[in-house]
Amino acid sequence: MALYKVEICGVNTAKLPLLKNEEKKELFERILKGDKEARDLYIRGNLRLVLSIIQRFSNSNENVDDLFQIGCIGLMKAIDNFDVTQNVKFSTYAVPMIIGEIRRYLRDNNSIRVSRSLRDTAYKAIYTKEALMKRNDKEPTVCEIANEIGISKEDIVFALDAIQSPVSLYEPVYSEGGDALYIMDQISDKKNKEENWIEEIALKEAMSKLSDRENNIIKLRFFEGKTQMEVANEICISQAQVSRLEKTALKNMKNYLVGK
Repeated sequence: MALYKVEICGVNTAKLPLLKNEEKKELFERILKGDKEARDLYIRGNLRLVLSIIQRFSNSNENVDDLFQIGCIGLMKAIDNFDVTQNVKFSTYAVPMIIGEIRRYLRDNNSIRVSRSLRDTAYKAIYTKEALMKRNDKEPTVCEIANEIGISKEDIVFALDAIQSPVSLYEPVYSEGGDALYIMDQISDKKNKEENWIEEIALKEAMSKLSDRENNIIKLRFFEGKTQMEVANEICISQAQVSRLEKTALKNMKNYLVGK
């Protein structure tokens, strides 16, 4: 997406106006009285905000002109719904509105098709979330959204997950000197961490120092999850013997590991 374009949708981005706080306040007072010219001036005075937001979607394959237009729709919705009595800066309110509008557009144009009913549920949940945030001045829980629109929280979570845009693990997030950092480089692999390998090797070494019977008991108890009684029945000794052998084996393993 070429964000270096000077002209987007016929608008010269190099000459976008920047409104002062006094001008913003005056224009919004006129907007509340139905002044359409003031609304147009206010929109134009906030196009820099739209431009800065669409830069966040620079990895998208969407045309910059299309994203700019969608961002402008979000800006207009923010202007029409902004409540000046909340003592919140307009940009604070407008940014999530614009981002949300762009994300909805990207989801609708996703190559992976999601059923209309799922999208409707997801969008209803998103709109309800925005309304509850505006009403209660805090982010609502999934349960609160579900109660508000009469849809189960499970269905809401499923629908929101379905409309998420998939991202390639090989998508670069940073590049310096020709060496790119990819998303997969940022993901933690809990099953294959180096320290886990080391611990597993050390554990195997400690178990190799046990007698065959002790080794078998440790495997049955802690790798197969069997009770002492089940182990006793399997190797034909008493539970008391199993308990004694297990304690001895664990003590020997601990001494080996501590002494390494």
